[in-house]
Amino acid sequence: MKLKNRRKAGDSSVPAPGACPSPLHPDAGGIDLAATDCVVAVPPDRDPRPIRTFLLTTAGLRSLCDWLLQCKVKTVAVEATGNYWVPLYDILEEAGIEVWLCNARHAKGVPGHKSDVQDAEWVRQLHTAGLLRRSYRPDKEVRPLRYLLRHRASLVQAASRCEQHMQKVLNELNLRLHHVISDLTGATGTRILDAIEAGERDPSVLAKLKDHRCHASDAELIAALTGNYQSEYLFVLKQSRDEHRHVQKLIGELDAQLAGLMSALPTAPLQPAPPAQVVSVVELTPAATPEKIDTNHAVIERGPMPKIPPAKAKLQRNTPVAPIWQESWRVFGVDLSGISGVSANVISVLMAEVGGAEHLKAHFSTSERFSSWLGLCPDNRVSGGKRLSAKTRKVSSRLAQALRMGALAASYSNSLIGDFARRMKARLGKAEGVTATAHKLARILYAVITTGQPYDETKAFTPSLRAKSNRLSRLNKQAKILGMQLVPI
Repeated sequence: MKLKNRRKAGDSSVPAPGACPSPLHPDAGGIDLAATDCVVAVPPDRDPRPIRTFLLTTAGLRSLCDWLLQCKVKTVAVEATGNYWVPLYDILEEAGIEVWLCNARHAKGVPGHKSDVQDAEWVRQLHTAGLLRRSYRPDKEVRPLRYLLRHRASLVQAASRCEQHMQKVLNELNLRLHHVISDLTGATGTRILDAIEAGERDPSVLAKLKDHRCHASDAELIAALTGNYQSEYLFVLKQSRDEHRHVQKLIGELDAQLAGLMSALPTAPLQPAPPAQVVSVVELTPAATPEKIDTNHAVIERGPMPKIPPAKAKLQRNTPVAPIWQESWRVFGVDLSGISGVSANVISVLMAEVGGAEHLKAHFSTSERFSSWLGLCPDNRVSGGKRLSAKTRKVSSRLAQALRMGALAASYSNSLIGDFARRMKARLGKAEGVTATAHKLARILYAVITTGQPYDETKAFTPSLRAKSNRLSRLNKQAKILGMQLVPI
């Protein structure tokens, strides 16, 4: 009997068109989002109208949530575009419905004429069959920190645009101050520009306002401050400086908010301590503090934070003014200041994008998955036993960008990471070498945080057996070319 006739005869072993024979998520729905509305699809047996359209207003989202609960939908896949999904995600999460944010590229290939209705049904079918990957979204306590730190990055960019506008106006005034001093908004630049706004035009008087740390000579400053002071240029310069001061004020207020959010992150659990660090042994009682008890029922105390290297104790420019190193010691449970290339800025982005040690362990089970999420590991494409490509994926990740900046800085250091970075840059090229070093930094951070063990540079760069074998093979070839023979000691 043909499949069509068997379905008419009521044979339950024959799946309906578009149905998954062995669904991984039987109570799944699919949502296709637009700017003003969304199309939602549920299993056909849950409602006479299994595909409906809802507005993205608060009332429309509430109706959507009630309808999904009425249809006994437990999980939905959302084709995420822009930031339209944020209110929908919050309302569905509050109602207890599991939300899967999916990359739009993973849901391509809708058969037939493309429409929002078919997109929603196609996303539901893929999610039901378990063919979609879930995008990473941090936990609730991490999201405010991530949102505000990303907003801070936009404010830093706005301040940078103000400085560039100030330099443009100084060029039109024929004042070469920004070519003589390193920072136009530093102590020397601020004093001189304040005096110019107050009406001072004498270059020799302006040159005496330089800070004692300024390396420019008086003659250089006098030559740079002899210009064409026109009223329209001075007016625009004043407005640019006012805008820059306003943005800096907003950044200062935001830093105070970020410090509070960092302190709200959960403290990393203590690792089992060696016998020498055990303070006292007690029975596990409800009154005991969980953060101070290890797996052997031994009360341990976290030791004092190691001293931060002087080069990292001073916060770099554009780094949030907050106790970042102290909070990282509490949140991750291990000192990260000894890793070359890991600055306070990298740590702040890591806490904002991932959270603490428990969040990192919960969302990324291995360092390979963590590196893949960052887009720093090679994306090997193999077909027919032949590797077609090994380039990294194009991923827009703020943490990956911060690690690349740290890797670039580490390439100028005398550490083993610096040696690794220089080797990779010489072998792969500058950009690819920086990415390879950032990948190495990501794996080191994951290992240190998840194990709770302090960073040991010699262990991190201990060559594997395969690397030792390859190196020995190369040395033997070189010795053979030179007519020599290697003899083990």
